[in-house]
Amino acid sequence: MLRALKLLLLCVVVVGIAWALMRLGGTVEVRFGDTFIGLDLPVMLLTLLVLFVVLHGLLTAWRALRRLPARLRAKREAKDRDKGEAALTRALVALAAGTADTARLEVRNARKLLGDRPQVLLLAAEAERIAGSEEGAAEAFRALAARDDARFLGLRGLLRQAIQKQDWPEAQRLAREAEAAQPGAAWLREERAALALRTQDWREALSLAAPGASRAQLALAAAEQEPDAAQAAELEKQAFAADHGFAPAALAHAARLQAAGADRKARAVLEQAWAAAPNPDLADAYLAREAEPLERVKLAETLVQGNRADPESRLLLARTALAGSLTGRARAELESLVNDGTADARAYLLLVELEQVEHGDSPVARTAEARWLRAATAAPSEPRWRCGHCGKVHARWVPVCDGCGTAGTVTWQRGPGRILTTA
Repeated sequence: MLRALKLLLLCVVVVGIAWALMRLGGTVEVRFGDTFIGLDLPVMLLTLLVLFVVLHGLLTAWRALRRLPARLRAKREAKDRDKGEAALTRALVALAAGTADTARLEVRNARKLLGDRPQVLLLAAEAERIAGSEEGAAEAFRALAARDDARFLGLRGLLRQAIQKQDWPEAQRLAREAEAAQPGAAWLREERAALALRTQDWREALSLAAPGASRAQLALAAAEQEPDAAQAAELEKQAFAADHGFAPAALAHAARLQAAGADRKARAVLEQAWAAAPNPDLADAYLAREAEPLERVKLAETLVQGNRADPESRLLLARTALAGSLTGRARAELESLVNDGTADARAYLLLVELEQVEHGDSPVARTAEARWLRAATAAPSEPRWRCGHCGKVHARWVPVCDGCGTAGTVTWQRGPGRILTTA
């Protein structure tokens, strides 16, 4: 109703203006040289109105004609977009159904209709991969990587392919590019850390290590790989600071300090390491420069005072006491190990040696020796550097087990119990 009233009001206004012009009267004269044109004012105004309408119509038609190709193109693109999206839907259904060839065909149709959009390229790569065409998938991933808005997606796909092919240098290069494209991605950091371990790039592995990783082992491995002596020394110090109980780091750090003439600091490092986790190698390094047996006993007492109750400490004191002919003290330490059930094969073999020293070749000695030898066969073997993955025993710590190739699994472990068998 309101619209009809507005239209009626407009008609009244137009009629009123036309009526007023008709009553206005007057003549409009136009001269061009000898040419004279005279028109009544209402006719002149009507003529101008008609000319305006005609000119406006011509301009509107011209503008519509110029826009016609773009409108046709937009209409065609909309039609292609609808067809392409339908093809993408069919490709997804084919992938879900496991028909890889159909999925590839539909994705190719979608790619022709929609172009190299990120979602199309990603679906194309997946279809090619499932169909077994890794090269086709790589082509799609490279096209993704060439786009600024989808570079990370393409690099991630190429990185996955490089890892599957075990092309570790290429995988590391792609990982660095992906890191630059998407800084701080947690998944990428984990992949880079795993690649650093596989390629034994220990410095990078150390920089990417997760909070729960063994930084001491990584730092020491990086130190062994470092050609610069100052950098290696700093890494050894870092390894010892990360874990005082990791004996190889303490030994390396102490040896570096000793080479620099800092003997007291070197001994302090070994003492801290022993207090954290006793290891026979620490004792060997601590006592290496002292040849006199009784002095070695004193040094051993100094070394173990931070962890006197540990079985390794008592075993060291027994060994040095026996070497210094302090048989009573040696027996006290060894029998305490036997009584509290912490003696391993080494302790029983020292008891055999002790019986020989105290009783010589006598029936009493032979009886005691036989008893200790039987106990040794049933006791746990001595601790060794053992791979926690495959169980291989190593003479020294290594960052990678040469049995199974696993990094970071070689640790100092007590030996398994032996089974006593009788004929």
